Amino acid sequence: MQKRNLFIIFFLSLFMLVSAQETDDIGTETVTVVKPYSPTVSDAFKIKSVPVLNDSIVLQKKKIEYSIFSVPVASTFTPAKAKAAKVEKLPPPILYNSYASVGLGNFNNALVDFYTSRELGRDEDLLDFGFSHHSSRGDINSTPLETDFYNTKLNASYAKKDRDFDWGASIGLQHQLYNWYGLESGAFTQTQVNAIDERQNYFNAQVKGHLNLEDSFFKNGNILIRRFWDTSESAENRAVFKSEIELPITDELVNIKTKFDYLGGSFINADLNSTENTNGVDYGHFQVGVNPSFLVLRDELTLSLGANFVYGSDIERSNGSFYIYPAVTASYRLLDEQVIAYGGIEGDLRQNSYYDFVNDNPYVSPTLFIQPTDQQYNGYLGLKGQLFSNVGYNIKGSYMAENRRPLFFLNPQNLLRTDDQGYNYGNSFQVFYDDIRTLGVFAELNVDVNRNFTLGLNAEYFNYSTETDNPAWNLPELKGSLFMDYQITNQWFAGANLFFIGERQDLQSQAVANIPANEFPSTIVTLDSFFDANAHLGYRFNDQLSVFAKLSNIANNNYQNWYNFRVQGFQALAGVSYKFDF
Repeated sequence: MQKRNLFIIFFLSLFMLVSAQETDDIGTETVTVVKPYSPTVSDAFKIKSVPVLNDSIVLQKKKIEYSIFSVPVASTFTPAKAKAAKVEKLPPPILYNSYASVGLGNFNNALVDFYTSRELGRDEDLLDFGFSHHSSRGDINSTPLETDFYNTKLNASYAKKDRDFDWGASIGLQHQLYNWYGLESGAFTQTQVNAIDERQNYFNAQVKGHLNLEDSFFKNGNILIRRFWDTSESAENRAVFKSEIELPITDELVNIKTKFDYLGGSFINADLNSTENTNGVDYGHFQVGVNPSFLVLRDELTLSLGANFVYGSDIERSNGSFYIYPAVTASYRLLDEQVIAYGGIEGDLRQNSYYDFVNDNPYVSPTLFIQPTDQQYNGYLGLKGQLFSNVGYNIKGSYMAENRRPLFFLNPQNLLRTDDQGYNYGNSFQVFYDDIRTLGVFAELNVDVNRNFTLGLNAEYFNYSTETDNPAWNLPELKGSLFMDYQITNQWFAGANLFFIGERQDLQSQAVANIPANEFPSTIVTLDSFFDANAHLGYRFNDQLSVFAKLSNIANNNYQNWYNFRVQGFQALAGVSYKFDF
């Protein structure tokens, strides 16, 4: 009813509006609203979304089953195989099994070096051959005698390596020529000089063998058999066998080292301190040693506690002695790799030989007394490590007590002898044994500036105290050296080394008939300290061919290595090296 009233009112209003458009003046009318309009909406009936069926027959949905009929289809598509990404890498260096080098220089210096290695079969069997020669035929102005020398070596070795062991054997031959040219200037007439036969030849033949085992209580064994002789009818034989056994006990290790050392030889001429050449010198020594030690390994500590038991026998005099030496070493990491403290106290009965004396001083006379050195103890304490990743250091202090340490000093001028040997003119050296206490300080610094440049520097100071109150003959108090290697480019390389030897003292004397040797007229002489600077430079054309130049005694210092034995001045040597397969 209300909707209808609203419709009538709306229609009348519209009619009146249209009529008003046609009448200019519709007049005024007053409308009074008695009650405002307030419509209402009644609730509507809602139909349920799921009606309930009261049918007696309920229709069931039929289950539908699907099946696929597959038909194979031929395809010619082949997927591309994946490829691993390539990483650029440097080609491995080419290795050659042979090497040869030849060099020539002033003073008629010559250098020859050859080496070749051959693999035998598929196993790691190697057969090596090596040959080296270094000689000089130049004269030194400060001496009237010949100063020629040469040193020639020939070696052959065989080595076999297996999974659990390796062994090898080698044969070595050596020929050395030296001259006793150290005459005092103006001491002899030209006629006497012309009558001197100053040449000496040394020959060496030796056989070596070794055996190393893995996963066995027997760790290794080494054997050496050597024959050494000269043209003065001197000869020496030596045989040495050493072995090492390692036994585990709980978490620690017991190490046992053994050695058997035989030495025998003879000189046909008597010592030059004797005015008559009556009897020669025979010598023979045999040593048996056992060195057990207990090894303790901890995180930062390595400790070896042991002792060295040695029995030494003098075969010629038919007597022997038993020695007990300490063998204790330790190291402790105070600060990782930066600071490592180490120390120890060790001793040994050191076997001396004619062969060793010649290697130390080739101008000795073939009239020596050979005795072993009783090194009672050598105590040392030091620090080593890395200051930076490329800077390493080592500092050590030591104190050593030795009985019968061999020292070299000049033989007397012995013109009373009738054997007419070329070493009777005060131009050769004898061996003097003294009991010495030595205090030493050592410092070393190694720097790897980069992969191509390395530098090393070391210095040593010694203070000697002798039982006889004599100077420590020919032993310097100060020694130092500097080493440098520089790979300039892939082709150019260079290096240098500098040696310094401090002052030394020697004894010059003259034999007199009918008085003992310790009363011969004598004078202590001092050898000046010296520097010896050396350098080398090389260029590689390719992997096989290179050339080099070596400069020695660059300062042209005419120093004395031994008293009256001056060295050659400035030396230059150039050569070529070649690698190849043979």
